[in-house]
Amino acid sequence: MADQLTFAQENRERIQAVENSFGPLSKSLSQLNRVLIGEGRLIKQSRRGPQRKDFFLFNDVLVYGSIILHGRWHKKQKIIPLEDIQLQDLEDGLRMRNQWLIRTPRKSFYVAAESYEEKQAWIEHIEDCQNRLLQSGGRIPTSKFAITWIPDQASAICMRCSDRFTMTIRRHHCRKCGFVVCDACSKKRAVIKHIHPTKRLRVCDICQPNILKMEAEAQEINRLRGDSTGKSGSEEDDLEEFSEEDTEEDQVEDHDTSRWMNCEMGSRSTYVYLKPEHVRH
Repeated sequence: MADQLTFAQENRERIQAVENSFGPLSKSLSQLNRVLIGEGRLIKQSRRGPQRKDFFLFNDVLVYGSIILHGRWHKKQKIIPLEDIQLQDLEDGLRMRNQWLIRTPRKSFYVAAESYEEKQAWIEHIEDCQNRLLQSGGRIPTSKFAITWIPDQASAICMRCSDRFTMTIRRHHCRKCGFVVCDACSKKRAVIKHIHPTKRLRVCDICQPNILKMEAEAQEINRLRGDSTGKSGSEEDDLEEFSEEDTEEDQVEDHDTSRWMNCEMGSRSTYVYLKPEHVRH
């Protein structure tokens, strides 16, 4: 009993430290029965190349952010419910080892660990937490995931019209297929509900007619069934918004750290697993 009380206090302090590291404008991470399972640094593949991010695994969400001030502080907090995550193990590539794919409804991306053992630990513990949530009667897992964007450097030409990218012909991404396309081939906009229920997103000329066709078919089915297409506000609150071109997290920002609370959590370059026996079933 005393051991559990000690862990509960340590867990609260760890969670508060993570929350403080993101600054005063971040979302609160302190919730009843939430446990910090592990933390570590991974290489995340963004559209502009690989970047190191600090990741924090809780028993119900995965949190990550960009690193500033040698890992003592973080920015661009992202919170992903574990029910909205699908993992896919990947073989080592020529440029990236110990990698795997994290799929979510709004964004899918590649990450890589320092070692094979760390990679396996991350995957095992995320899946274990997901299984515990399902066993406890948590929210039904999502079935729709965002496409993984093809990195900018993977193509020197538009993947639709084959025009070469230049200083004036810039790269964009279709939100439906993830292809690297030019502005002329991606002027259309469409709603992709699992990414954003109302916002019209950039899509290429090939995908836009298919999206409209699927929308029309879905509306006809709903009309015949008499179904409502409304969504609850709580679902919206659980989803983190990502910028249209996903560049905000790559930009350097100035932070007044004197306004932030002191945080005792040091930076960690390797995965740290925290007392899994205390996670509640």
